[in-house]
Amino acid sequence: MNIQLENSLAIFDLEATGLNVTQDRIVEIAIVKIAPDGSRSDFHSRVNPEIPIPAESTAIHGISDADVANSPTFKNLLPELEAFLADADFAGYNSNKFDLPLLAEELLRADSSFDLSSKKHIDVQNIFHKMEQRTLAAAYKFYCAKNLEDAHTALADANATWEVLDAQIQRYDELNEDVEFLSEFSRYGDTTRLDFAGRLAFNDKGTPIYNFGKHKGRTIEEVL
Repeated sequence: MNIQLENSLAIFDLEATGLNVTQDRIVEIAIVKIAPDGSRSDFHSRVNPEIPIPAESTAIHGISDADVANSPTFKNLLPELEAFLADADFAGYNSNKFDLPLLAEELLRADSSFDLSSKKHIDVQNIFHKMEQRTLAAAYKFYCAKNLEDAHTALADANATWEVLDAQIQRYDELNEDVEFLSEFSRYGDTTRLDFAGRLAFNDKGTPIYNFGKHKGRTIEEVL
C-alpha cells in the first residue's frame, strides 16, 4: 500500500437515477474502506430511490425499478452508513463533481447531521486528468494493466478506483502519500464552491452568490 493513512479511507461509488445531483437519487452504493493498517472492509447495498429509474439510466448501470423495489431507502440505510463512514476520509472517481454532491443532497434530504465538510476528499479522476487525461477504464488499464470488468457497477468501479489511486501514488514522485495532500491536489476547478452541489459560490470579490436558478450571480444578501 503506497498511501499513508491516519484515518480510514472510504473509496466509494454511487449509481443513480440520473446525473442531476440535486434531483436524482442513489440506487446503489458501494464503499471499499481501507484502514491505516491496510486491512479493508466493504459496504454494498442497492437503494430504493423512491422515484422511477429512467430507462436511459438503467441502460447504463443495469438497475431497474424492480431491482430496488425491496431495497432499503437511503434514510433507512443511513444509520448503518453513518457508522461505517464515521472514521473515514473519502476518495472516488469524479466524486467531487458527482458522488459527493449527490451524497450531500441525500444526507440533507434525510435530515442527517453527518458532516461531509469535516472529511478530506480525494478525487482520483482529477489526479488522473492532471497527470494523464483519461476515463476510469483507461486509468485502470494504464495504472493497473488490467481491463475493467463490470464497469458502471458500483462495487467494481469502487474497487478499480482504489487500485488506481494506490498505483498513482506509487507511480508519481510528485504525489505525497498523505490524504491531506491528495485531497488538495485532486481538487479541480471547484475552489469557489461553498457547497457540495455548487449551488452557492464566491464571486470574484469573494462575496457569496447564488450559482443556479433565477437568482444566479446575485449575492445572497441581495436576495435575502
